[in-house]
Amino acid sequence: MQGTVVKSAGSIYSVRTADGIKECRIKGNFRLKGIKSTNPVAVGDYVKIDVRENGTAYIVDIEERRNYIVRKASNLSKQSHILAANIDQCFLIATINHPATSTTFIDRFIASAEAYRVPVVIVFNKIDLYNDADNEELDYLEAVYQSIGYPCLRLSATEGKGIEALKEMMQGKVSLLAGNSGVGKSSIINAISPETAVKVGEISRIHDTGMHTTTYSEMFELMPDSYIVDTPGVKGFGTYSMESEEIAHYFVEFFELSAGCKYGNCTHTHEPGCAVLEALEEGRIAPSRYQSYLSMLDDKEEGKYRTAE
Repeated sequence: MQGTVVKSAGSIYSVRTADGIKECRIKGNFRLKGIKSTNPVAVGDYVKIDVRENGTAYIVDIEERRNYIVRKASNLSKQSHILAANIDQCFLIATINHPATSTTFIDRFIASAEAYRVPVVIVFNKIDLYNDADNEELDYLEAVYQSIGYPCLRLSATEGKGIEALKEMMQGKVSLLAGNSGVGKSSIINAISPETAVKVGEISRIHDTGMHTTTYSEMFELMPDSYIVDTPGVKGFGTYSMESEEIAHYFVEFFELSAGCKYGNCTHTHEPGCAVLEALEEGRIAPSRYQSYLSMLDDKEEGKYRTAE
């Protein structure tokens, strides 16, 4: 029997099949198949299950993933934790103020998504609260990210502005919503689907009370044939398994410019004839993007892993 994993909680996996939801386990030796992850099965995985005569169901195989979202495991530095697989798109929820989302966080997120082939849309929420200076910052950031190929959407979940456009972008797709605490993700879900917001809120309260220390994900049907993956604790995105020489590949404007660098192994930090540094000096690369790049290089050099920036 085939199905899609819609919830991962400890050792129990909920799988959506043609016959409804099946609660499944995995066999112990399943973890030994070379999967360097704390969770070898993730929400969004297409799986094959075997239902025994006594009704117990086991996941026995996983189809090859089209893409996935991963963070570094919180306690095991050499392992990853897969938040979701086979995602059509990510909506990164950001706010200019109330609270402010740093450009470093945005850049780390979209670089990680680039590494795992997941399209990103940046959603700027709470536009109803912005003053003139906030709106100027919003104009600037939209120009920066749209110029390098990332669609941006302005939203006020509390007033309903932009919600219809967001729903249209979600139609018929599996979407992941991510962002720092306080950016209004729950309000956005409530504006789109109050019933789903209640379910997500229940999960959030469980996490807040400390009943579950391991982050898990769950997929909800937001609209007909349209799904959202809720992932508590997404601040741990970052640069798992990304080598220093690869980081520039996931800054799309750097990668395009790097063909003009004098040296093939240019790190874009000090080398003569560096096309990226030249573009930075000429104002063709946003200084904030370059600072984010340097911070990620710094992580790799010092063995750090920044999660809250």
